[in-house]
Amino acid sequence: MRGQVLGVDQRTGEGLVAGDDGRRYRFTPEDWAQRGEPAIGLQVDFEAEGDRALSVFPMPSARGVATAPPPPASREPVTDRNKIVAAVLAFFLGTLGIHRFYLGRTGSGIVMLVMTITVVGMLVTAPWAFIDMIRYLVMPDREFAARYARR
Repeated sequence: MRGQVLGVDQRTGEGLVAGDDGRRYRFTPEDWAQRGEPAIGLQVDFEAEGDRALSVFPMPSARGVATAPPPPASREPVTDRNKIVAAVLAFFLGTLGIHRFYLGRTGSGIVMLVMTITVVGMLVTAPWAFIDMIRYLVMPDREFAARYARR
């Protein structure tokens, strides 16, 4: 039978259900067959025995029953950074790590900036910046947005 929870005693957990047949049925915490607690107004399904509601289950579409949030993968990643701008910065100012600062990668930007002071460091940061530029240009927009989204 189906019905609606009319009330629940918070101390004892005992409650009252109004059945679709117009009668009222009592239930105890042992009769509640679901995790969590019954709530007033919750639509339920139960077995009636005399004036008792046994095996009381909340209805799946009942209000008050928690539903799972949509998976995070269904949301489109959003970023205020542009991969073309990042690639241009990497090409022209890449040895200084400016493109890394633009993308929020401050740690590696500082490393590139400090390494550029020496000639050997410049020989390392120049190819590093060129590879970064190529990566930004070939990376799909969705992956770029997910990787470089502001946190």
